[in-house]
Amino acid sequence: MTIAPDHVGHDGLHYQAMRDVVEQIQESVPGKLEITREGIVHDMMSPGKPHELTAFRISRRLEKVMPDGMAAPTGTPDVEGVNEGILRHPDVMVIREEDMEGEGSFDPRTVVAAIEVVSRSNPDNDWVGKMRDYPLLGIPVYAIFDPRKGEGAVFSGIHKTPSGPRYAMRKDFVYGEDVTIGDWTISTENLPRY
Repeated sequence: MTIAPDHVGHDGLHYQAMRDVVEQIQESVPGKLEITREGIVHDMMSPGKPHELTAFRISRRLEKVMPDGMAAPTGTPDVEGVNEGILRHPDVMVIREEDMEGEGSFDPRTVVAAIEVVSRSNPDNDWVGKMRDYPLLGIPVYAIFDPRKGEGAVFSGIHKTPSGPRYAMRKDFVYGEDVTIGDWTISTENLPRY
């Protein structure tokens, strides 16, 4: 659910004001808050066990096939593109360990892939909002796992369109098949469903 409408603007002052609001209230509201070009998005429900188990298994499977120096963390911090006015929180991301050093949000230009497990309460946030935001941030690969349907898709090949950068390629998969995310292939066997 978007709680701050698009007409708030996209300049640095408005983004910083939204960023300040998110930092102040995040601990006191259920779910998670993110900032998009449309305003503040509130996914009202905290992820449940199937969601978290899916993210955990994806992370573990990726880390088993990636070389040393690469990581697939879950959790915080966020990915933030201040110039784009976007603050997102991928369920899993692929990033080099050295790019995780320091304080603050991750620079989206260092994220190799963003991976989302579709939320039961707000699936459009993953299938629509993040589909728009991740190419705008320059994240080269975006993978969506949808436990509601037992399927997903991997998007890549950012290209320019009249409405902004978009992914040019889509590779669909169903649970049980192997899926390639960036340079790494993992199994989708035994991922929980909603």
